Amino acid sequence: MGPKPVGPQSNDMFRQRLDELVNPQHPLARLAKHIDWQVFEQKWAPHFPSSRGRPATPTRLIAGLLYLQHTFALSDEDVVWGWVENPYWQLFCGETWFQHRPPIDPSSLTRWRNRIGEEGLEWMLTQTIKAAESTKVVKPQSYQKIIVDSTVQEKAIAHPTDSKLLERARQHLVKLATEGGLVLRQNYNREAPKLAAQTGRYAHAKQYKRMRGSLKKLKTVVGRVWRDVQRQVEKLPAAMQGKAGDLLAKTKRLLTQKQKDKNKLYSLHAPEAECIAKGKSRQPYEFGVKVSIATTHKEGLVVGMRSMPGNPYDGHTLFEALEQVSILTDCQPKEVFVDLGYRGVDVQPGTKVYHPKLKRNITQRLRRDIRRRSAIEPAIGHMKNDGRLRRNWLKGTDGDAFHALLCGCGHNLRMILRKLRLLFAQISADLMSSLNLAIRRQSRWQLTSL
Repeated sequence: MGPKPVGPQSNDMFRQRLDELVNPQHPLARLAKHIDWQVFEQKWAPHFPSSRGRPATPTRLIAGLLYLQHTFALSDEDVVWGWVENPYWQLFCGETWFQHRPPIDPSSLTRWRNRIGEEGLEWMLTQTIKAAESTKVVKPQSYQKIIVDSTVQEKAIAHPTDSKLLERARQHLVKLATEGGLVLRQNYNREAPKLAAQTGRYAHAKQYKRMRGSLKKLKTVVGRVWRDVQRQVEKLPAAMQGKAGDLLAKTKRLLTQKQKDKNKLYSLHAPEAECIAKGKSRQPYEFGVKVSIATTHKEGLVVGMRSMPGNPYDGHTLFEALEQVSILTDCQPKEVFVDLGYRGVDVQPGTKVYHPKLKRNITQRLRRDIRRRSAIEPAIGHMKNDGRLRRNWLKGTDGDAFHALLCGCGHNLRMILRKLRLLFAQISADLMSSLNLAIRRQSRWQLTSL
């Protein structure tokens, strides 16, 4: 990754080192000692083959910022500016002196995620698992019994309706024509928004016949603009040809797709979003990607997390989930506890799958372990409420995979920090009790001396 600038070898007379400024017993300061930061420089080095030019940003800084971002559920901008204000965050990311300026531009995190890819982010999840072992949050034998479940990682898109999507496609077409210097016969800038709004009003009033009529008029209007742009697409500059072809293809999908079609388009800027039925009255459908999650049976530590594009059946994702667990933990699970969506699937030899409907050869211990399968549900809830799993702002299918892995890292680090906080509180309580005891003994000695 190129030559690194040499850090200060001696103390500064006018500045105090961070490790002398902060409390070394703080959970973040202790957590930094349990993570092997050299692994990232070794594993991410192949992504930076050139040895010329400016040296790359330190890998510990990037890994630390990504860890902090998903531990505390922050955006790219918030984590960079929070780093400037928090000395413990700077110490966690490997700084020697307190810094007063942002270390990088927030957009650099996007470029780093794209460069290191899914495999590089899996190393980050592996290091959180090893840190959990080092802090005794999890025991190595816990990897033999895991729980696997799936959830939906929603995409950052508005709730899709036909009228909204058609109106948005028309706006993009008109904007493209304006940028490319095309002259449209009519852009319908006044009529189309009124039709889209009226369609929503009719749907809310349950006047479905009128709603379908307004939607049909809107489709006609958008179709006219689409054909007008398609006829003149050759007049566009060469740099805009690719963008125009992509937009025309998406608009054609919107105009031709039916209610019962598969692989429908639900967003123009996130075409990979899928409609996944949730089966609950408060939210019948979710729009995003399915994510497979594997946690330890006892502690609930995330040992595997992977996005599953294409909305596959839960049982078809189990083999890949167990394969990832074996790679990240260097241990093949012996017992896997799942719900009824995973029945009748084949997994790796030596691994047994248990679900609630099994009746044969079920001991009391297995029955108790099967009942504990639901312990993964609150872990998913914490990842959605305390972490960033509820909404994914990263782009494309790669962004879905990156976001899922980083949410698993954040969940593991929150578990480790919680234990370190408890230890810190216990040590503080013991010190206070010892201090109080010493004070009482001193007061007794003074009374007896009088």
